[in-house]
Amino acid sequence: MAALNDRTVGGPYERLTVVMPVFNERATLRLALERLLAVSMPLPTEVLVVDDGSTDGCTDTIADLVDADRVRLVRQDPNQGKGAALQRGFHEARGDLLTILDADLEYDPRDLPNLVSPILGGETAVVYGTRSYGGHAAFSFWFVLGNKLLALWASLLFDAWLTDIETCLKVAPTALWRKVDLRSRGFGIEAEVTGKFLAMGERIFEHPISYRARGREEGKKIQWTDGLEALWILAKLRFAKRR
Repeated sequence: MAALNDRTVGGPYERLTVVMPVFNERATLRLALERLLAVSMPLPTEVLVVDDGSTDGCTDTIADLVDADRVRLVRQDPNQGKGAALQRGFHEARGDLLTILDADLEYDPRDLPNLVSPILGGETAVVYGTRSYGGHAAFSFWFVLGNKLLALWASLLFDAWLTDIETCLKVAPTALWRKVDLRSRGFGIEAEVTGKFLAMGERIFEHPISYRARGREEGKKIQWTDGLEALWILAKLRFAKRR
């Protein structure tokens, strides 16, 4: 399938949507949102907070920041998984360029302008922020190894070279996010969107970002079984492409 031609490379883009999926992030949500709002973006930006059935009242902490234009809040209940929350965000987005930012403070929103820049400059349609996993960025040996193996697996299957496919910071035109027709309800959405971008012929541009991994005691939710699911999703998409 050919790469999407409608307003992908070069734009012009008029608005950026940042989708922030949230599930029980009371300890970090407000600070994450404040940090994001403090960043000077290259485009007018809306933040779309998608509350995926939280039970800890986390969205109460940002009630004064929600308005009709810059910060919007949508809720879905019960909890359906990160993938489902993101799909809701893709559907609700008003911007024609879209990225994702988790509310757990692992990622620095100050990296976003550098990720948007190659798209605005017409170099590519898709940009991934890649993590280096040095020092405080290493959640665990197995976490880092698993992420590297997934990137290598995707590179091998699709004849590409990627170093981090599980990164949260992915930027692409909203039309492209919608066109790939994502189905994964949980963390498998990261592998699914990468496989589908590559299968569509999109060239993924990588740019280094800062990263601070949190541990289980801080609320880390991803499991080793999510890695196995990602391997299977990538293989299934590659097979479907060959057919």
